[in-house]
Amino acid sequence: MFDQVIEQLKRMPEAERISAINELQRLLKDVHPIQHPVGAVQWIPAELVEANEYNPNSVAPPEMRLLYHSIKEDGYTQPIVAYWDEERQKYIIVDGFHRHRIGKEYRDIREQIKNRLPLVVINKPIENRMASTIRHNRARGKHSVLGMTNIVVELVRKGWDDVTIAKHLGMDADEVLRLKQTSGIAELFRGRQYSKSWELGGVEYADI
Repeated sequence: MFDQVIEQLKRMPEAERISAINELQRLLKDVHPIQHPVGAVQWIPAELVEANEYNPNSVAPPEMRLLYHSIKEDGYTQPIVAYWDEERQKYIIVDGFHRHRIGKEYRDIREQIKNRLPLVVINKPIENRMASTIRHNRARGKHSVLGMTNIVVELVRKGWDDVTIAKHLGMDADEVLRLKQTSGIAELFRGRQYSKSWELGGVEYADI
């Protein structure tokens, strides 16, 4: 049975074959016992993939060259994480901005991947996507203070309190407070309720 499917795929024109395999990946993920986004990597046309406006990650030129060399020699071993923006009709990057740049900016890589990018798609509200971006960056130890500050400001304005921010971004109370202070925006502290201590993940933090 599988041999017949493979033979049928081989006879398809290249673009149709990629689309068919993408759809097959999605269908297989639906019945897979392990439900994680990586179970359905999609090769998406690069022109449909755009950067987000809030990623605080930054990579120096030497590291970008190393990333290019890695992808050139080993191929894409990590997909780009994105969500589908119905209004813009684009996939917006949650994690993998620099992998996306390599796939668009280097002709030899573009030719290898046929002007497509490997994506896994998640569906979350904007504040949760921001938190996802931060978690990915912090797990690799790459983020800028200014970018992190902007994220915290945005989350506070969306109604997240310090405890929720700390929990979802992998911070402690002092770090959240420092980033709010870095912003210099007084409204972030308006109406703040102070308590003697609070707990996060079983760890008690003293009042600031």
